[in-house]
Amino acid sequence: MTDSHDEKPATGDDQLDAVEEPEVVDDSDVTDATNEAEVVGESRHRPAIDWSRVLAYGVVPGIALILAMAAGFLKYVDNSARDSATARIEATQAASTGTVALLSYTSDKVEQQLNDARNLLTGGFGESYTSLINEVVIPGAKQQQISALATVPRVGSVSADPGRAVVLVFVNQAVVVGSSAPTDTASSVRVTLEKVGGKWLISDFTPV
Repeated sequence: MTDSHDEKPATGDDQLDAVEEPEVVDDSDVTDATNEAEVVGESRHRPAIDWSRVLAYGVVPGIALILAMAAGFLKYVDNSARDSATARIEATQAASTGTVALLSYTSDKVEQQLNDARNLLTGGFGESYTSLINEVVIPGAKQQQISALATVPRVGSVSADPGRAVVLVFVNQAVVVGSSAPTDTASSVRVTLEKVGGKWLISDFTPV
């Protein structure tokens, strides 16, 4: 039989050992968890980007503007090319017709013919031509019975825009004095034209 007096009463140290120590929580873990929760919450409440609205109000109008500008530029280039082509055709025809009128006449109608040709001229050249025909060509044609006939076998555009053009004209001219045989000459002329009142008029006539 065991003596109950042999059991030793528990000391104060033993009682302290018997008490469970409280669990220590790391503050950093709590902070991280809290931050994560806040981020998740923010992401849940943050409005989503409406890409259709961005495209509708930003990208699409920008592209449309660029396309409109490109279309306008191409139209301008096309119109300029068309205008230049039209000017080239019209000016070339006017240079050819004008050259024939300036250099062709008969002795009995020289005054009327050459004065009519002045309507195809403009500027300083018109004034110079008027002086030439009145002082030299008309009197000589009447006195010596001179007639001239000009033809244009070839013509080429040098430059052309809606308001001004330069044309190279190749001319054959047959001149008859009295009853003599015709004298044929070939030459080329650089003809400058300006558009005045919707018509192409010759402003310069230079042999080359």
